Amino acid sequence: MLVLGIESSCDETAVALMEDTGSGQPQLLSSVISTQIPLHRMYGGVIPELASRNHSANLPAVLQEALEKANRSIHQVDVFASTAGPGLVAALLVGNTAAKALALAARKPFVAVNHLEGHMLSPFITHPAGLVPHLGLVVSGGHSLLIDVKGASDYTLLGRSRDDAAGEAFDKVAKMLDLPYPGGPEIDKLAEKGDPERFKLPRPMMHEDHLDFSFSGLKTAVLYTLPKLVASGNPHELDEQTMCDLCAGVRQAIIDVLLHKAVKALRKSHHKVLAVSGGVSCNSGLRRQLQEMCERRRIELILPPNSLTTDNAAMIAYAGLLRARAGDFSPLDTPVDPNLKLAGVQLRK
Repeated sequence: MLVLGIESSCDETAVALMEDTGSGQPQLLSSVISTQIPLHRMYGGVIPELASRNHSANLPAVLQEALEKANRSIHQVDVFASTAGPGLVAALLVGNTAAKALALAARKPFVAVNHLEGHMLSPFITHPAGLVPHLGLVVSGGHSLLIDVKGASDYTLLGRSRDDAAGEAFDKVAKMLDLPYPGGPEIDKLAEKGDPERFKLPRPMMHEDHLDFSFSGLKTAVLYTLPKLVASGNPHELDEQTMCDLCAGVRQAIIDVLLHKAVKALRKSHHKVLAVSGGVSCNSGLRRQLQEMCERRRIELILPPNSLTTDNAAMIAYAGLLRARAGDFSPLDTPVDPNLKLAGVQLRK
């Protein structure tokens, strides 16, 4: 079975082909991403209209490149999958409509994939044993989730962000500090040279009984800290070491909350496997401290390679393949949903 996945939920135009021969793990034949980061950087964030317009312009070439790298033709594809949400609605429509049109023309099945499910499953694309029961920690630009995963489409939500997600906190703090977009990698880079103990920043909701996240208070704390460091509040007046120390403090506050909540969720779910995914999972400090924590607690840690942490179509193809195996196809009139909930998740009572 050959699955073609398309991802266009935000500012990455991506196409991937994955093949399931029926023996062993599926093989990722190609994964091509055309990023719009340089375009949106001048605006300090993603402009939805520009994103959708460039998806339309970029998708034909990205599709052709993915087919060529996989050494396959469009006529060999058995299943077409695309992101149906969550994301920017106009951006979602580009990739989703293209996949439906290809499926209709080829008279092949179509699978609508939840973007968050794609992220959650991405660590298992390269895992020798494939998908196994685990605790999933999804930390992306717009979402922070803790999910009890018992198998394909068998998920129970344990915790989620109530306001700013971890990735949002990184990006919004970076904007306050006038760092280039996307801000998360910039903060991570500066934090490596900083002292995380210099600034006493809050760890929101870390010691509450529930497993939800909130990072808006951390963002506000940084906003109030800046005028105490320079009267003007202008981040450009900060000396280099102070900037690095502040970034280190922000990074450590976010990591402390994520690790603390993950440990609580592991105890609650009784899992011995932790899979961490999403754009924030490529943060060097987070990866390092996750490894240390899991080694101490004898937990198996599964992380995707850096190339699969940000938005990509390999995760969409993989999620589509698992659904196709189960015969779980989608009607061609399945709508995109910018606020799509993770399919199969049971919300807390």
